[in-house]
Amino acid sequence: MRYGFWLPIFGGWLRNVENEHMPATFDYAKEVIQLGERLGYDTTLIAELYLNDIKGPESDSLEAWSTAAALAAVTEKIEIMAAVRPGFHNPAVTAKMAANIDHISNGRFTLNVVSAWWEEESKQYGGIFTEHDERYDRTSEFLDVIKGLWTEDVFSYKGKYYDIENAHLHPKPIQKPNPILYAGGESPRGKETIVSSCDAYVMHGGTVDEIELKINGMKSLREQAGKEPFKSFGMAAYVICRDTEEQVQLELKRITDVKESSAYAGYNDFINKSQLEQQVKLYDYSVSNRGLRPNLIGTPEQIANQIIAYEKVGLDLLLLQFSPQLEEMKVFAEKVMPLVESKRAQLI
Repeated sequence: MRYGFWLPIFGGWLRNVENEHMPATFDYAKEVIQLGERLGYDTTLIAELYLNDIKGPESDSLEAWSTAAALAAVTEKIEIMAAVRPGFHNPAVTAKMAANIDHISNGRFTLNVVSAWWEEESKQYGGIFTEHDERYDRTSEFLDVIKGLWTEDVFSYKGKYYDIENAHLHPKPIQKPNPILYAGGESPRGKETIVSSCDAYVMHGGTVDEIELKINGMKSLREQAGKEPFKSFGMAAYVICRDTEEQVQLELKRITDVKESSAYAGYNDFINKSQLEQQVKLYDYSVSNRGLRPNLIGTPEQIANQIIAYEKVGLDLLLLQFSPQLEEMKVFAEKVMPLVESKRAQLI
C-alpha cells in the first residue's frame, strides 16, 4: 500500500466543524507536506476548486496549481498530484505548466483529471459547464492534446473543442512517456474516458466490497480495450484512530452532527450533476469525498486489518484525510503504518 494525503487547502475536511485548526494558508500547507515527507507518505493530492466546497463559498481556499509549483520547490521525495478540470483550462497551456512543474519537482508531478460537477462555481469563475457526457467528451480531447504535446516534437490537433496548429513544447516532462494521469469517474461515459486515456483510477471512499467490484470492473474494461493494466488503484478515506472504541464513537458523533450551513452549498450539484454508483446521504457528505465509507475508524489494530482487506482486493493507494492534519497524520504514520507492514509480513 502507498499512503497519500489530501493537502488541506480548504481549512479542513469536516462540514460540521467550523474551526479544525488547519488554516487555508501556504505556510500551513508547506508544514503539512514537509512533515508528510518526513513521515514516509508517498503522495499528496491538491484538489482544484476555486470556491471552498468544505467550509462554504465565503471561506478561504488555496489555488491548486500555484500551490503545487511552490511545494515542488520545497520538497524532495513526495509525489505532488494536482487536480485539473478541463472546463477551466487551455490544454496546451496546461501541458506546458505541467512539464514545468515536473522539472521543478525533478519528476514528481502528476495530475488528477476531474471533469467537474459544481455548476455554480463554473458560473462564478467563467468555466465551461455542460451536460454530463459532454464534459467527458471535452476531457477526452483535453487529454489527447496534453499527451500529444508531451510526446511529439510538433503537434497538431483538430477536434470539436480544441484546435492546435504545429505546436512546440520544450522542455518535455522528465517522466516518460508522461506524468501519471489519475482520474476518477463512476458513469459509463466517465469510465470510457479513463480506460482509454488515463493511467490510474482513483475512487471516492467505499466499502471493501464496493471497491473490489469497481477495481474488477475497471480491469475488465481496460483489458477489453486492449490497454496495458492500470498503474494504480487509489481511494479517498477519512481516518479516525483512537486507543478505545469509546473515544472513536465520541469523535465520530462530533464530526457527523449535521448542521445547516453554507458548507453544504455544493451538495445538490454533487448528487444531481454527477452520475454516482452509490447513493450519497448527508451523513456521507459531512466528511469530504465519502471518506467515512471505508471505515478506517477504530483502534490502530482495527484500521490496519481494514487496510490489509483493501490490499487483498487490489487497492494500492490510500488518499487520506485527517483532522487536525498534522497531529493525526503523525499518529497514523507511527501507529498504523508499521502494523500494516508486520501483518503483511505474517501473511507471506
